[in-house]
Amino acid sequence: MENNYWRYMDRMDAAGLRELMDAYGQDVWNLAYVITRRHDLADDIAQDVFLKVYQSIGAFRGASSIRTWLLALTRNTAINYKRTAFMRRVLLVGRTAAHEGKSPSAEQEAMEQELTSEIWSAVLELPVKLREVLVLHARYEMTTKEIADALELPEGTVKTRLSRARKRMSSKWKESAAYE
Repeated sequence: MENNYWRYMDRMDAAGLRELMDAYGQDVWNLAYVITRRHDLADDIAQDVFLKVYQSIGAFRGASSIRTWLLALTRNTAINYKRTAFMRRVLLVGRTAAHEGKSPSAEQEAMEQELTSEIWSAVLELPVKLREVLVLHARYEMTTKEIADALELPEGTVKTRLSRARKRMSSKWKESAAYE
C-alpha cells in the first residue's frame, strides 16, 4: 500500500500488520541480524518492531517511506538491545549465508558458499556504523538520502561512512587475496 494509507491510520488492524510483515518482515529481520549478528536476537527484534508498529502506527508521519521508517525503527531497537548489560557480555556468533540458485555442482556450491561466507564475515567485522550504511546501501538499495533519514544522520556523514566501509572491505579483500 502507498505511504498515505499508513500515514492516516490511528490504529493498526491484524490485516494491516500481516501486510506489513509480509512485505517488510524479511528486511526487518535481516537488518536486525546484521546489527546484532545473532539469529535469536534478530527474531526478538523483528517481533518487537512489529509490536511497536501495531501499537503506534499513528507515530508514522509519512515524512519517509514506510520501509525507511520500519528500518529506522529496527536499527534503533537493535541498538537498544546491544546496549543492555546482558548483551555486552554475550559473544556474538558469525553468520553463514544461504545459497540461492539452480542446481550447481557440489564443488561449485561449496566454493560459492565459502566466498559468500568470507564476504559476510568481512562485512560483519566492520564497526556497526560502517556496517549498517553498507548493508542499507548494498542489500536494501537505499539511496544516501533514505539512509540518512533512517539513521537520522546528515547525508554527508552517510557518504563518508559508506566510503570508509567500501575502503575497508576493499583492503580486507586485497589482504585476503595476498595470502592465497
